[in-house]
Amino acid sequence: MNKDFTFTINSVVFDENYHPSDSTRITTNFANLARGESRQSNLRNALKMIDNRFNALANWDNASGDRYSVELEIISVDLDIEGSGQTFPSIEILKTNIFDRKTNERIEGIVGNNFSSYVRDYDFSVLLLEHNKNQPKFSIPAGFGELHGKLFKCFVDSDTYKEAFSKLPVICLSVSDSKIYHRTENHHPILGFEYQPNESSLTEQYFKKMGLQVRYFMPENSAAPFAFFFFGDLLNDYTNLELISTISTMETFQKIYRPEIYNANSSAGKCYQPNLKNLDHSITQIVYDRAERSQLAVEQGKFAEQHFIKPYQTILEQWSANYPL
Repeated sequence: MNKDFTFTINSVVFDENYHPSDSTRITTNFANLARGESRQSNLRNALKMIDNRFNALANWDNASGDRYSVELEIISVDLDIEGSGQTFPSIEILKTNIFDRKTNERIEGIVGNNFSSYVRDYDFSVLLLEHNKNQPKFSIPAGFGELHGKLFKCFVDSDTYKEAFSKLPVICLSVSDSKIYHRTENHHPILGFEYQPNESSLTEQYFKKMGLQVRYFMPENSAAPFAFFFFGDLLNDYTNLELISTISTMETFQKIYRPEIYNANSSAGKCYQPNLKNLDHSITQIVYDRAERSQLAVEQGKFAEQHFIKPYQTILEQWSANYPL
């Protein structure tokens, strides 16, 4: 491992007063919500949705349905390649914390949840597109996702991560609309029924290079399954409240920007294919610019290419070649 690769963690509270910093990736879900005329009502409504969903799932010893509230921190991870003090914003994730009003106790939740990365933007919105330009058949570039995967594993293995967080990350994403998911008989009291896809997705393969496994579960009263990416044992390494904090947070974001799937008026059946053209869904009262989100992914991928991939290409290639798998 290269001793000069130094990670720095910065934390910002995500509440109704949140303003994105200049260094925050503007495609990030929470940054998108926190801009424009509706920013404060967006944030207030999203946080209320998270709390309501949390209490609905954590319903034991919670007769009035308001025992818990979820507090969110945006965790930004900066990477110093050469030890020069020059950093690049490498990863942004969310940390959940749970406040128990009954005991006045603050309980640590899960780190991960949302995941965004400039290098991933580069891989998917620059490298992959360039590779397939004018090609008759879609293909994946050699070594696709390897650098990103090793950088992520390096961060999770670092003393910086271990000093800041007590457990390994869990990332929760939407299902792919190009895959078919079949419900199994396996049922978890919090995560709900497990689903299995008919084939592996490019996202699955990409996250596998980050060292992450994936399982698909549909919690009670959800409209569709979620993809949970994790290290270790998802069902036994985390408490019920920790899992609920991830479900309530990420289901809220998915309802806002993927309402066709996660705010659909009917739930996934035993055999399910997500449909982004589904008209039978409800819209939240939260303003979210999906078109802008897609456009900016390309811009931010080019930013990564210009400020990270090209300037440090030789160092990164040497480091990646020597990084243990």
